[in-house]
Amino acid sequence: MGFKKEQELIQSLKWRYAAKQFDSSRKIPKETWQAIEESLVLTPSSYGMQPWKFLVITDQALREQLVPHSWNQRQVADCSHLVVMLSETRVSAADVDNLIARTAEIRGGSVTQLSGYRKMIVSDIVEGPRAQYSGEWAARQVYIALGQLMLAAAMLSVDTCPMEGFVPAKYDEVLGLEGTGWTTTVLCPCGYRSADDKNAKLPKVRFDAKSVITHR
Repeated sequence: MGFKKEQELIQSLKWRYAAKQFDSSRKIPKETWQAIEESLVLTPSSYGMQPWKFLVITDQALREQLVPHSWNQRQVADCSHLVVMLSETRVSAADVDNLIARTAEIRGGSVTQLSGYRKMIVSDIVEGPRAQYSGEWAARQVYIALGQLMLAAAMLSVDTCPMEGFVPAKYDEVLGLEGTGWTTTVLCPCGYRSADDKNAKLPKVRFDAKSVITHR
């Protein structure tokens, strides 16, 4: 049974590629999309801070508006669901307090009992040396969510296309993010590949395991 699951994982990863053309007529079923969204919620992050938000855009007019700011790449408009991944521009003590309160709510106990954990986080990314680039730190956390999203989608035979080819400032403007403390970090259109996308048939180009994995 275990070997079968391992085979399914590798097969899904081999099947996955960055879809360049989506079939705009095919939409992801509700149940499938709910599972993908749950995978986003379950993404791990440093300290458990979860310094992200995910905008799921299905409104066609809005997506067409974003195409010119996406280097005119049609994936953002032709996919089923466009996930715009946001990160915090700066992590604050209030963000840490939200995590502490949520932890106490879920695991029981009191906020006071978690004061040591709170102090550790604050002394690192709010008041410590890393506070200077906490927005950059938050953006790196978002990429963990991107990886989890793509893997979950592949396991459900849903295509994705991670994208950095866009203008963040323009996205922030169109999406009304200016002054909110959030910024667009990366995009991930999700849907089903077009039969005309020749990229789906190209073999993957990866360095062999010996050149990238070392055992000690």
